[in-house]
Amino acid sequence: MVEVLKAGLFDTIQDFGRIGFQEFGVPFSGVMDENSASLANSIIGNDQNAAVIECTVIGLQLKFHAHTLICITGAQMNPNLNGLPIKNNTAISVRPNDILGFGRLEYGCRSYISVSNGFLTEEIMASRSMYQGITSRFKLQKGDLLPISKEEKDKTATFSSIKINKNHFQSQDIEVFKGPEFDKLNLKQQKLLCEQQFTISKDSNRMAYLFDECFDNALHPIITSLVLPGTVQLTPSGQLIVLMRDCQTTGGYPRVFQLTEKAMNMMSQKFFGGKVRFKCIK
Repeated sequence: MVEVLKAGLFDTIQDFGRIGFQEFGVPFSGVMDENSASLANSIIGNDQNAAVIECTVIGLQLKFHAHTLICITGAQMNPNLNGLPIKNNTAISVRPNDILGFGRLEYGCRSYISVSNGFLTEEIMASRSMYQGITSRFKLQKGDLLPISKEEKDKTATFSSIKINKNHFQSQDIEVFKGPEFDKLNLKQQKLLCEQQFTISKDSNRMAYLFDECFDNALHPIITSLVLPGTVQLTPSGQLIVLMRDCQTTGGYPRVFQLTEKAMNMMSQKFFGGKVRFKCIK
């Protein structure tokens, strides 16, 4: 077991989400940054889809009750084991009664914690991803006990680490494809959308990222149609909405862009107040 001694701002169990249930109105959910979560699992030899803990902005505190390997990736939150600093992107052996904590956020927005064979929490619709109304809880709380594989002895860490490209966290360029309603904008609007810098709103979350700036918009709503994580909608008020992993399955606002998968991962690591520009792929 792994015990939650202290919860952070918003900590959840996530894997790659629920695939194949969207016709029933069930969101995909899953890790916001698939690149970082995959890395956390790969470094300790897990399946890519093994469940991890996703921490947002402020890390939590965990107590381990079994031997296991862990790896922390994504945002730099200055992790420590029993008060001693440990590195991101490396396999680390933990023992019973070890305590994992986090310090100050340096860059990024979301950090990922993997354990050997993944966290074995409840599985619903072929996924362990937490989502309100589907799983019994939608976030981790103090006192939660998280099942993991039982290891009879100390696992060996490799002590090797992987160097990551900080461009994943620092670049302002977000690659997009033109959405179905993009060509309904006039040329001036299209140009402005691809040149203007947008500021991420404090109201952003796992469902959608919003921006402080509004965009001049005269487009009418569309007949309710398919939307996906990464769809960029334009509201009647002129606000752009980037749908994220917990988004709904249909929507009635014009879809002006669709983020690439790489851009989805990068966007999820943007902190409130961060700046982005949409870079259209022709």
